[in-house]
Amino acid sequence: MEVAKTNLLSYRLLLMASLLVLPTIFIPALAQSDSLHHVNKSRLHFVVIGSGVTYTGAMIGLSSVWYSQYDKEPFHFFNDFHEWKQLDKVGHFYSAFQVSSMGSRALQWSGVAPKKSDIAGALAGFAIISSIEILDGFSAGYGASASDLAFNAMGAGFYLGQKMAWKEIRIHPKFSFHTTVYAPQRPDVLGSTLLEQVVKDYNGQTYWLSVDVDKFVTFPKWLNISVGYGAEDMLYARDEDNEANNLNPYRQFYIGLDFDVSHLRCRSKFANSLLYFVNMIKIPGPTLEFSNGKIKGHFLYF
Repeated sequence: MEVAKTNLLSYRLLLMASLLVLPTIFIPALAQSDSLHHVNKSRLHFVVIGSGVTYTGAMIGLSSVWYSQYDKEPFHFFNDFHEWKQLDKVGHFYSAFQVSSMGSRALQWSGVAPKKSDIAGALAGFAIISSIEILDGFSAGYGASASDLAFNAMGAGFYLGQKMAWKEIRIHPKFSFHTTVYAPQRPDVLGSTLLEQVVKDYNGQTYWLSVDVDKFVTFPKWLNISVGYGAEDMLYARDEDNEANNLNPYRQFYIGLDFDVSHLRCRSKFANSLLYFVNMIKIPGPTLEFSNGKIKGHFLYF
């Protein structure tokens, strides 16, 4: 399942990149105008129709490109929880959160009330990322994953929970990547180009939770504290396969400074949108790494 799960991360990121507006079957029930918000019907139609067409096309393309080489079989599950030190699971959490956020943002742009947008966005975020499991489940070369579905739900729930509790996001999931020496050793699995390595080489991926400390205590508004998770020394999905090849896969935990751009506002709508996407990425900063029973300092870690 090594190729299957690295390809799965590619699917998620492809959907995130292509679906700037997101399909949601939940909109008709939730996008009712109230006394405080007026729905822009033309914008809402654009969101629903445009994103629906894009999503359908993306799923048809993925089914053709990634699954055509495998036979179809009855729907089944595959337990991949112990692969890649669970980094792919954290990727599911991150992806579902970001798609939920983008879905809500698109609906609010259409004039839908924030609370209804957040609910619809979270439902859509879970549904979109989880729909890939259907294709996996019917493929002889793959298999649906219950743990993937669980982390999809946690990611969407983490977005909705913050919006319900605080009416804003105070803890931002973020992503960073650096190239490693491992991808050239197994380019078919870990990527042969930089873009492939970003989505396939788990050794170089780090997932973060960046906390807006100033929302809780007195602290510089532009500075966040981030905690991160990564892993290294992996050429194979499972620990026993890595160890059989004289590798020692291990987890990495981080704490460091992050620069918060979420509060910045520009006159240009394009610039504001760009800042929104920049805030999905961990900006390099001083970081402490905890791994293999040691503490290592990084002046700038990415």
